[in-house]
Amino acid sequence: MRRLGTVCVLVCTLAGAWAQPAHAQDASPPGSMAAIGDSITRATDACCWFGDHPGNSWSTGAAAWDGVASHYERLRSLNPAIAGRVYNDAVAGSKMAAGPGQAGVAVSQHAQYVTVLLGANDLCTSTPQDMTPVDVFRVQIKQTLETLAPSTAHIFVSSIPNVYWLWQIEHTNPVAQFVWRAGRICQSLLAVERTELDRQMVRQRNADFNTILAEECAAIAACRFDGNAVFDYQFTTAQVSRLDYFHPSLAGQAALADVTWANGWWS
Repeated sequence: MRRLGTVCVLVCTLAGAWAQPAHAQDASPPGSMAAIGDSITRATDACCWFGDHPGNSWSTGAAAWDGVASHYERLRSLNPAIAGRVYNDAVAGSKMAAGPGQAGVAVSQHAQYVTVLLGANDLCTSTPQDMTPVDVFRVQIKQTLETLAPSTAHIFVSSIPNVYWLWQIEHTNPVAQFVWRAGRICQSLLAVERTELDRQMVRQRNADFNTILAEECAAIAACRFDGNAVFDYQFTTAQVSRLDYFHPSLAGQAALADVTWANGWWS
């Protein structure tokens, strides 16, 4: 009986190991990486002057002075071979429709690890009625991940930040209200004429998009979703750019790097 029990323990242990998710089987630090996304990943308006600051990106940034411990910088400490083999393929203003094309670029660069943060611009439109339909969004993220999957060992998909929370913490700031109006920033949510019903519509679409991201990522063995960690993160006003009152500041990029890394492949 003792020998039989030992055999059972061994078999059960092996069965449990074999049953682990595919993404848990090989999480070796990559030797190259790319980021696809929009202005958040380009670190638009993060610091100092208007425009893109990719050196401060939560994903691929390499600036030593900014306080942002990007995924690239953390991976470089784990695998020095990645040094210089990093690509920021994000484009400010991109919607999920740009995902497949950006993914194709990352594949052509032979990126072994790709971060994906797209969807905020599918929410931030002129009106709530102009937001990307959920069925269209699903097709686009599915195409994006299927483009990456055959050749990318590790894919990380971030949830879309909670844009309604931005309104909650900044809408009483008259400077923020002026900038949002003058810059026509995320008018589907931030326009002064929006009703609470309008804003809840955007918030619900935000949640729906994140559900789709989770479901489509789960269908790809090489993909890991952040479990809505970014959406759930309650960033502060100090983590919002003082240039546009919309994008992450340097502190916001640092927080984004921390939250996504903690819910990624090598935390």
